[in-house]
Amino acid sequence: MKSEWSLPARYFTLALVIAFLIFVGYQLRELFRPLVLAGVIAYVFSPLVALTQRRFKLNRKTGSNIVYFVSLAVMILLPVILVPILVRQTSEITQDVKQTLGDAQQYLATPLNLGGFPIDLGGMIAQYRDSLSSPFSSTPQSAISFIRNTSRGTLWVLIVFGATYFFMTEWENAREGLIRIAPEAYRPDIRKLYSQIRQVWMAYLRGQLTLMVIAAITFIIVWTAIGLPGSLYLGLLAGLFSIVPDIGPIAATGLALAVALLEGSYWIPVNNIIFGLIVIGLYIVLINFEHIWLRPYILGRSVRMNQTVVFVAIIAALIFSGILAAFIILPVLASALVIWDYLRARMLGLPPFQDEVPAAPLPDMERSDESKAKSAPAPSPVKKKSSK
Repeated sequence: MKSEWSLPARYFTLALVIAFLIFVGYQLRELFRPLVLAGVIAYVFSPLVALTQRRFKLNRKTGSNIVYFVSLAVMILLPVILVPILVRQTSEITQDVKQTLGDAQQYLATPLNLGGFPIDLGGMIAQYRDSLSSPFSSTPQSAISFIRNTSRGTLWVLIVFGATYFFMTEWENAREGLIRIAPEAYRPDIRKLYSQIRQVWMAYLRGQLTLMVIAAITFIIVWTAIGLPGSLYLGLLAGLFSIVPDIGPIAATGLALAVALLEGSYWIPVNNIIFGLIVIGLYIVLINFEHIWLRPYILGRSVRMNQTVVFVAIIAALIFSGILAAFIILPVLASALVIWDYLRARMLGLPPFQDEVPAAPLPDMERSDESKAKSAPAPSPVKKKSSK
């Protein structure tokens, strides 16, 4: 009996393993999104973990545990503190909106006549106002659906928390285990590839932080200029939420709009509704400036990609796959380019890494001078005459 498998047997076994992995991956495809989300969260927290390690001279696992559980405690305490405030503010906003809709209903009580077709805007406003009065009314079927969706969402949240903890604490061991699967001769290349890809993701994270700071400063200046109460906090929230494409800026501007409708401006003598329209108009201008120029410019420089490609990639990912895909599409594309450069160099027989590039040949003139210097005979030593 042969001690080693033949080459066809090895290829057949490899094909079976790949087919099995594809089958299992297809069956568990719904797990990919929460796992990717957990990986993104662990990646965002990685600089904080590294800072904790250096500051307190801890190992990776201890630093990850500190960051993870402190962040988890903050996530639990914040809703406990903020929910009562948000409920009270939401009730006040709802009452103000209902009063504003009532005034608009009285103003539009007479139907408009456009081309012989009457349009009852007052009736439409009345229906919307009535819907605000009972936002939690539902049928038994919708209640059952709500419970089912909530239970499923809770399970996904637990998976994300567990996977995030694993990635933060055990990623180094998991990475080394994956590298050891490859033959020993290829492991140095894999480690260098991982180092390059990690540099791409860290550069992307620095670009995101730069974008957050610029967005925060811009919104603080604009909100302060128009006299919006709480402009400092609202600007900081706008910068923090800008890390989430589209949804984050919309949420931050929703808070600014609520403040504008409730408080008005410090110095602009206009109605609160008009002031709210000013806030929305400024948001549209700023967010289009960010999406069309600022975000592609900053993130494109961070991952060394063309601004047009960055803009199209983010929009396409947002349309076809959602917010999570729009957040990671750029470093994924940049990582794919790193891998493609490596494969292309290997296929063409070129050195794939900078440290393997041979020294450039000397120009012909320098080479001839050097060869002449080597071939020239050494000068004979000068004999000193002895003095008599």
